[in-house]
Amino acid sequence: MAENGTDTRARLLDLLLTKVAEDTFPSGVMMDLIEELLQPDDVPAYAAVLMDKISEETYPSVPMMRRLVALTES
Repeated sequence: MAENGTDTRARLLDLLLTKVAEDTFPSGVMMDLIEELLQPDDVPAYAAVLMDKISEETYPSVPMMRRLVALTES
C-alpha cells in the first residue's frame, strides 16, 4: 500500500511541476502543494523549475524568489 501512495505522490508531483513550468503565472496553491509533496531528492527538479521561471522574467516574482531562497535554507 505504501508503494502505491509513493507512486501517487511522485505522479502528482510530476504533474504539478509540469503545470508550474508551463504556466506564465503559476498558482501559489500549486507551488504550496509541490512544497508539501517534496522529498529531498525532488528539490533539485523544483529548484530548476523556479530558476527557469525567474530567469525568463525581466521583473521576476518576489514570492517565487523567496520560495527558491527557502529551498536553499532547508
